[in-house]
Amino acid sequence: MTIGDALAAGRRQAGMTVTQVGQRTCIRETIIRGIERDDFSGCGGDFYARGHIRSIAQAVNVDPEPLIAEYDATIGSPRAISAADVFQPVTPVRLKERRKPNWTAAMAIALLAIVGVYAYVHFSTHSAHPVADTHARHGVTTTNANADSKAKQPAKTPVVVQHRPRRLAIKITARENCWVVITGRRTGRTIFAGMVYAGHTRLWYERHAVILEVANPAGVSVSVNGSKNKIRHGVTQPVNLTLALGRS
Repeated sequence: MTIGDALAAGRRQAGMTVTQVGQRTCIRETIIRGIERDDFSGCGGDFYARGHIRSIAQAVNVDPEPLIAEYDATIGSPRAISAADVFQPVTPVRLKERRKPNWTAAMAIALLAIVGVYAYVHFSTHSAHPVADTHARHGVTTTNANADSKAKQPAKTPVVVQHRPRRLAIKITARENCWVVITGRRTGRTIFAGMVYAGHTRLWYERHAVILEVANPAGVSVSVNGSKNKIRHGVTQPVNLTLALGRS
């Protein structure tokens, strides 16, 4: 039994029409009919074909994993080999030897610091009295002079420091059922792959850049760190978004 035959048989056993399956999965009826005929050309690629097979199978109460495995074995293209799988370190890394502390230099620096502190205290103490006497002969006190200088200084404007966020806060709010996949851009690891159902909101926190794939962009709203919707209005085809810190 092929993938299409299994999904069609499951739909008929569940007592559902193609229209009902399309309403539950948000997949067009033409694509569902094509999949039941084992025609995956309308899916738009292997990634979306796997997602459609999973959504339809779950809607008609059929285990999707054997069907996806059969698709990968007979129809889907193999996954690309990552650079980390091909390139392995050839030259061993030499660790630097730990040097012994130079106690002579440390003692010399400490001695210079003590001499500097002593000289500063000595000269600052002896220079304070003549200044005080000069102010006294002219009838001006140090306290009043400091008060006048502070009064003439303009008020400082507080500096507002804006801190960059240290992680991505990805928020997806669904108005319609939508298949969503989040993958780490650097590692290729799948963070989430599943359906976000209508009326639900999902939130993820990630420290590194991710790739967000949305099958039904018209039915969801995507915001990052409180920003506005990342999906342009009117887009109906599946979209891929790269989300990273520092991007508007």
